[in-house]
Parts: sequence; C-alpha cells; structure tokens
Amino acid sequence: MIAEIGHFLIFLALFASFAQAATGLWGGHARDGRFAAMSKAASDISFFAIALAFFALMSAFIRSDFSVQNVATNSHTLKPMLYKIAGTWGNHEGSMVLWCLISAGFGWMLAHFSKGLRWDLRSRAVGVQGLLTAVMMAYLAFASNPFVRLDPAPLQGAGLNPLLQDPSLAAHPPFLYLGYVGSSVVFSLAVAALLEGRVDAAWARWVRPWALASWTFLTIGITLGSYWAYYELGWGGWWFWDPVENASFMPWLLGAALLHSAIVTEKRGGLASWTVLLAILTFSLSLLGTFLVRSGVLTSVHAFALDPERGFIILMILAAFTGGALALFAWRGPSLGSDRGLFAPISREGALVLNNLFLTVATATVLVGTLYPLMGEAVFKRALSVGPPYFNLTFTPLMALVLLALPIAPYLAWKRGDLMAVLQRLWVAAALTALAITLSWAFMGGKALAAIGIGLGTWLVCGAISEVLDRVRFGKLPAPQVWARVKGLQRAAWGMTIAHLGMGVFVLGAVSETAFRVEHTASLGLGESTSFAGRTVTLKAVTAEEGPNYYADRAQLIVTDGKRELTLAPERRFYPAARMPTTEVALRSSLAGDVYAALGDPAEINGRMAWTVRMYWNPLVLAIFGGAFLMALGGAVSLTDRRLRIGAPQPAKPKLGGASAPPPADPVSAGVAAE
Repeated sequence: MIAEIGHFLIFLALFASFAQAATGLWGGHARDGRFAAMSKAASDISFFAIALAFFALMSAFIRSDFSVQNVATNSHTLKPMLYKIAGTWGNHEGSMVLWCLISAGFGWMLAHFSKGLRWDLRSRAVGVQGLLTAVMMAYLAFASNPFVRLDPAPLQGAGLNPLLQDPSLAAHPPFLYLGYVGSSVVFSLAVAALLEGRVDAAWARWVRPWALASWTFLTIGITLGSYWAYYELGWGGWWFWDPVENASFMPWLLGAALLHSAIVTEKRGGLASWTVLLAILTFSLSLLGTFLVRSGVLTSVHAFALDPERGFIILMILAAFTGGALALFAWRGPSLGSDRGLFAPISREGALVLNNLFLTVATATVLVGTLYPLMGEAVFKRALSVGPPYFNLTFTPLMALVLLALPIAPYLAWKRGDLMAVLQRLWVAAALTALAITLSWAFMGGKALAAIGIGLGTWLVCGAISEVLDRVRFGKLPAPQVWARVKGLQRAAWGMTIAHLGMGVFVLGAVSETAFRVEHTASLGLGESTSFAGRTVTLKAVTAEEGPNYYADRAQLIVTDGKRELTLAPERRFYPAARMPTTEVALRSSLAGDVYAALGDPAEINGRMAWTVRMYWNPLVLAIFGGAFLMALGGAVSLTDRRLRIGAPQPAKPKLGGASAPPPADPVSAGVAAE
C-alpha cells in the first residue's frame, strides 16, 4: 500500500509543479500577485508530496519489500542498514526521485526565502524552477517509475553493487545532486532575468549565494567520490579523468567562473550578459552529466543505467532547456546592459575576466576530451580513447595561469589597479615560492615541472595568508587593533581566504602525489618479503573471514622501515548475492603520505602458493582531500555572511514627474494584486 501511495504522490507533485510553473510565469508576466501567491502555494504541495514519496521509497528499502522491483533489484536482507538506506538513491529510479526532491525543495526555498528579491522576478524564477521540476517529474512518473510491483515477489533481492557499499559513496550522490540541482536555481534566476530583460545588482546578489551553495556541495560530492575511488577501487589513484568524473568536474569549473563573474555584476554592473550565459551553461553541463550516467553511452561503475531509450529522453530534455534558454539569451541578452562598468585591463575586474576566460577554456578542453571518444565511436564505429596525457597537456597549463593570478586579484583595486604595487606587497610570498621551487628541484631528483608545481602551491598558500594579514594590517598596527580588525573581518573575506588556501594545499598534494609516487608489485608466499620505497614488506598470514554479507581473504602485511613497524590488512572480498569480488585496500595515513596496499588473486608459482601484493607510497595525499574540503569550508563560511542573505541596496525612488515607480515590494505576502 505504501508503494501505491508513493506512486500517487509522484503524480500529485507532478501536477503541482506544472501549476507552480504556469502561475509563477504568468504572475510575473502580468504582474499579478494573486498568481504569484498561487505559485508559492503550489511549490509547497510539490515539495512535500515528492518528499513523502521519497520516504515511501526509503521505507520499502528499509523493510526489504521485494514486491517493489526497485528494491528487489538493488537490495538484500543481509545488507547493513546504512546501505539499505543508501540503496534508495543508489539506482536510476531512486536517484531521479532524489533529483526531483532537491529540485522541488530548492523551488520551495526560492519561493519562501527570497523576500529581498523583486517579487515579479521571484515569481518568474519560481515558475521556471517549477517547470524544470515538472519535466523531470514527468520523466520520473512515465519513464522511471520507482514503485513498479513484482508479482510474485522474490524471497530475496539481488543486492546493491558491492563497490557502492561504502560510507563515502553513500553520501556522494546526495551532495553531488545538491550541487547539480543547485545550479538549476541559478538557471531559473537567469531565465527570469532574460524574460524581464533586466539584470541589476539585486539580481547578482541573489545569484551569488545559490551559485556558492551549488559549488560548495559539488566540491564535497566530487571529493567524496574521489576519496572513494582512491581507497575502494584498489588502483592507488584518486583521479583518472573518467568521463563520469569529468561530468561533475565541468559544472564545478563553470560554477567557479560564475561565482567570480557575479561579483563583477553586483559590484560594478559589468559582465551582466556573460554572467547570465554562465548560469545557463553551468546547469546545462549538470544536465549533461545526468544524461551521461543514464544513457548507456558510458560503461562505468559510476553509471546508474544502461538504457538508451531513457537516455534519449534526457537528451531531449537537455536540448529543450539548453536550446530554449540560449535562444532566449540570443534575443534578450544584448539588452541587459553588460557594457556598463568600464575598467582598465589591470584591475580587479580585469583579473576576474582573466579568471573567467581561462576557466571557460579549461572547461571546453575537458568537454572535448570527454565527448570526443563518444562522438568518434558513433561516427567511425570504433573505440577511441582520450586519456590523462591529453588533459595534462591541455587543461593543466590553463589552470596554472588561473592559479598564478589568484593571489594577485584580491589586492587589485576596482576599475584601475597598480600591478607593481601589488607585487611589492606580495614580495614575501614570491620569495618563499622561489625558495620552494629551488629546494624541490634540488632535493627531489631535478624534476623541473614538479618543482614548478610545488612552487605554484606555495604561491597560493602564501598569497592567501599574506592577503588576510594585509587586511588586518598585521605588523603595521598595535596588537589590540589588529585583533579588532580580525574580529571585524567579513565572513565572505574569511571564506575566500580559506578557499584559496585550500586550493594551494590541494595543488601541493596533487603535485607531490603525482610526481613522487612509488609503486611496487610482488608475488609473495607466506613468510616472504620484498623491498619497497625504503621499506621491507613481509606477508605474514592470509586468513579466511566472514562479514555480514560477504566472505573475504584477509592478508597480514608487516611493513618496517628500520624505525617502526606497521601492520596492514588488505582483503579480497566476495559478495554471494551479487556474485562479485572486490578489493578492500589497507592504508596507513600520515602527514607525510600514505602507505597503501592491495591484495590480488592467489596463484601457484613454482610449486608454492603466492599472492599478488601491490604496494604504493603516496606522498602528501591527505593534502589533496584536505585541500578540497578546505575549499568547501571556505564556501560554507562565505554562505554565513549576512550580506549574501539580504538584497542589494535599491536605487533611490524617482522624484515626482520622473520615471514610474517600481512595483510593490511583495504583493504575494500582502495578498493583493499588483497594479
């Protein structure tokens, strides 16, 4: 009965979303507050209906109700409770319910908590968000019903993919979807601005927190997925330029560009058209990621479905929203006044334009590298491959230029800056960077590119620290005054500093792990040893173990370096329900790096039983994930800044006899129609 109620609630949310779209768009167009109020009420029904449907599906997973096909295909009675709950969104149908829930939830928040936004613009934005939700809800209801019944019901389910039974990956999809779907609100605001034909500081002020929230959630989601791949897949790496990885990385890059572009629009009134275009493209890339993992064009552990028919529907949705928004932009974009706020090339605006230019081109290189193999296979009927060498040669130099300019931009003045004066204020950071490059080159085997990368990370870290010390006038004012300035520093400034610092820490970790990583593979019998990265590794024992829903061979490895002894226990697991083996790595982390071990299959070699053991020394790998979470923390700190939760200052009301006054602040709340 709960499944039938959930199915009904999906249709209720579908009709409410269409009502939200129709009344919101008409209320903004006709400037009629009654329809805007109806749209707000419809968003309530849509959100709470799909929320109840989501919990109905979760209830079926928790109760192991195998009469629901989705549960029977993706769950098992022996699964731990965490993964029963995660199974709700660990499949195509359930993930689409989550997608619709977040979209409806953000539409509800936009309707209720954006009172500083002009009511007619808000009404249009709520309407566009309702249309997005309604279309995806229709896809869910008619092409991906999660409540299909099985008759007769099986006694046992097939179980969730064992690779997905991991805490990091249980949290990975919700954060990733919060990032993906968060960009839909920015898209809705952009389309609403195009429909109105007006972009101003108030609009940009409301775009920033939504863009920042989307980017922050996306950062957390990508980091969780990368960390899962690092310790779960057993290949020792954290990023492989997998097409599905790229699908989440591209909206992250454009989202970062959008954040910086919106600052110029808000502060200086410039780049209005460009900011609107970035908002459209960021969400379009999010829809592209949704298509890639559901269309069958990719075979990946990340993919939710291998169904070309449903993938084609998502492709049509992508084409409709992206094509429609771009057509609207071509029509109304030139009238948005993006030529306001002229500035010199050497200025903060100029630095942010440079940031946008290189981030956009870098995104284009990733897009080409991701889609070229798919297009080539469709056209030439043969498999084509674009691997890490392509991305290293195209993407890395572009991002290096962005990061080189990153510490300089906060020092530049608006409209016209003095580059030499800024460099003089950064001389300590520059000196430490030169020292880091010299020491890295001298003591790390003369690897010039690695030394430059270490220098770039040092430049970012020192630049971020120098910037905040300069803000509080450290060393130039007495300590009490410095402390007063520290306490008075805006949270957005702290957030920017933490995010830039996190980027520097990430670069240091990524360069160190990539350039100085050590790999070693050996076949070891019981009691045998091998040398690895200045250490001795001994296979002491291999024992059979049994988990809640798996069987395992667990190795006991003794790793010594002459000073201390480590014990590592990598496993080879087998999940009977899924009939699938997995690798469970063992690692010991420290600030210096990770000792990482993976156990392979046994084999008889020269009359003895031996196991393949893969060992890795990954230096500074914690800096990779720590730096990424610092970036997310910076975004979260910035979101707590009160200035991002209130509207921008409004222009003074015109005098009598001048232009007509703006519409009432919020006739939706007043319950009356706008004139």
